[in-house]
Amino acid sequence: MRLNVQNETAQLQTVVLGRAESNGANPTLDQTFDAKSYETVKNNDYPKEEDLIAEMSEFEQVLKKYNVEVLRPTLIEDCNQVFSRDVGFVIEDEFFIANIIPDRLEELQAYREIKRQFKGNKINALPEEVYVEGGDVILYNDFIFVGTYKQADFKNYKTGRTNVEFVEYIKAKFPNKKVLDFELKKNDENPYEGILHLDCTFNPVGKDKAIIYKDGFLFENEYQQIVDIFGKENLFEVTKEEMYWMNPNVFSISPEVVVSEKNFIRLNDHLENVWNIKVERINYREVSKMGGLLRCSTMPLIRK
Repeated sequence: MRLNVQNETAQLQTVVLGRAESNGANPTLDQTFDAKSYETVKNNDYPKEEDLIAEMSEFEQVLKKYNVEVLRPTLIEDCNQVFSRDVGFVIEDEFFIANIIPDRLEELQAYREIKRQFKGNKINALPEEVYVEGGDVILYNDFIFVGTYKQADFKNYKTGRTNVEFVEYIKAKFPNKKVLDFELKKNDENPYEGILHLDCTFNPVGKDKAIIYKDGFLFENEYQQIVDIFGKENLFEVTKEEMYWMNPNVFSISPEVVVSEKNFIRLNDHLENVWNIKVERINYREVSKMGGLLRCSTMPLIRK
């Protein structure tokens, strides 16, 4: 398998989709590691395994409808494996094994069989001090956008997933790319106020468009960098409520096709009627209660 990912929207050929079988017992408040899951557990509204399986199956059928090869991680009993994006990611023809939080280390074992297919590709294990999850890495051709948090209290946040050491690492790894980092607001308990990953507040679609939530950025001048790159007219600005339901976290099969949650009425209408992007609407609201959505549950390996 020859890996190739240059951006978020080119025609998808091969992807790893997470899985929800044998998801384990519902976490306690202390066992949650994102604000949405914290809220869900607190409200006794954690999603049922059968609902998660049904939603992910619906997603898989849409991917296969467009002739995408869908791989699944090896099943690990009693382990949450829904969000494959954060375990690893591809940039160009290189695979990066994420240094994820200790609570999720078990998930890495499930990708051994898939990685064996990467013969001839470059597999990178990150240095011990470099922390990153794939939701904080967004590709846009010559640009690599990185969500991070550089404040002194980084280690106090469970939602602090990608550190400044990763920013420096990836700049050195890809000297010909323009690496831009964006500090995100962090909050472990209130999903209206904190941003887990960059793809929860910003996500390119089509060829030159993007979905964005301005108030997810710690500094307005960093949000303005994205405005300068894409142009204000090419951005769809979501509200706080839409961010809460994870409107930015849709998934592109191609520049012409986006998979989105069926309840994202305003966004889906804009994608289709203003930007002429076909929207495949599916049920994915139960998955959103665990702190991620469509992009979070995918790991693209090959985009044409």
